[in-house]
Amino acid sequence: MEKKPVHVLIVEDDNFLAEIYQKKFTLEGYKVQSVNNGEKALLEAKKKRPDIILLDILLPKLDGFAVLEKLKADAATRSIPVILLTNLGQRDDVEKGLQVGAVDYLIKAHFKPSEVIDKVRKVLGEK
Repeated sequence: MEKKPVHVLIVEDDNFLAEIYQKKFTLEGYKVQSVNNGEKALLEAKKKRPDIILLDILLPKLDGFAVLEKLKADAATRSIPVILLTNLGQRDDVEKGLQVGAVDYLIKAHFKPSEVIDKVRKVLGEK
């Protein structure tokens, strides 16, 4: 039986970056969807139930922390792992993100897209 592709939701308001991640994940066989603001992220997470969410923090309408809090407060989306993918590298931001419920925190400038994919695989327990 063929297993269905892993569904990744990318929440990123920088279209160029979102496209790079989308291409990279698609090439690796993932099903990818990308949205560009916090409100859409919540709607899509509830509707589509992705396997994992890559979430930027600085977003229009609703920032990543607010999105994360809402995802974790909702029984329907609580169990979806969220990796924060951002340029905010302050220790407080990292700690806040992990306290709110992110499984990991990646600084965009420090990680190539291929490394982000490796992280996703690790979180999802893929080889």
